[in-house]
Amino acid sequence: MKVFLIGSNGQVGKHIVKLLQDSEKHELTAMVRSEEQAQQLIDSGVNAVIADLEGSVDELADAMQGSDAVIFTAGSGGKTGPDKTLLVDLDGAVKSMEAAEKVGINRYIMVSAYKAYDRESWKESPIKPYMVAKHYADRMIVASNFEYTIIGPGLLLNEPGTGKIEVGDNIQKTSIPREDVARTVVAAIDEENTYQKTIEIMSGDTPIEDALKTVK
Repeated sequence: MKVFLIGSNGQVGKHIVKLLQDSEKHELTAMVRSEEQAQQLIDSGVNAVIADLEGSVDELADAMQGSDAVIFTAGSGGKTGPDKTLLVDLDGAVKSMEAAEKVGINRYIMVSAYKAYDRESWKESPIKPYMVAKHYADRMIVASNFEYTIIGPGLLLNEPGTGKIEVGDNIQKTSIPREDVARTVVAAIDEENTYQKTIEIMSGDTPIEDALKTVK
C-alpha cells in the first residue's frame, strides 16, 4: 500500500517514517514543509514531498496523488498559540481530508488524543484548544466516507516502546511512548478490525497487533 504521511518531521512521525521505511508491505511518501527536511529524508532513502497544511487543498491533493492511504500525525506544537492550533490541528486536518477525497484515497488514519470525543474529559484541560481541534477534526472523519481509524493516545513519552498497549475508554495508565503510538498506527494500516473505529490507547501488556484485533 502506498502511504502518505503528514507530520513526518514530528516526534511520532519520525518513528512512523522509520517503521515504514523498513516495511516490505508499504511504500512511504513523507510530507514535510521545507526543502531542508525533504532533502534529509531523501538522503536517507525516503521519498519526500513538500507541502503545507496552511496551503491550499489543491496543493495537498497534488502531493497525495497516487497514494492509497493517509496518516495524519501533524501538530502545531506546544510552543504555538491557539491560532496555529486551529490552522494546523483543525483546518489543516480537514483540508487533508478534502484533498484525500479529491484524489480518491479511501484509507485515513488520524493520530488524535485520548478521549478527544468526550468534552467532559477535557473541559478543564490545560491544552483545551488542542483537544477542541482534535474533537472537531475527528468528527469530520467520522462523518466522512473514509475507511478511517482514529487513534487516541494518552500522555506521550520519549522513552523506548515496549510493543505492548492497552485499548479502551477506562484505562488506569495515563501515558504511552511515542514509539508505541507509531507502531500502533503502522499496525492499523491493514487491520480491518480498526476500520470505522476510534481506539483509545495507553501502555499495557498486550502485543499491539493482538490488541487491535480485539477492538470492538
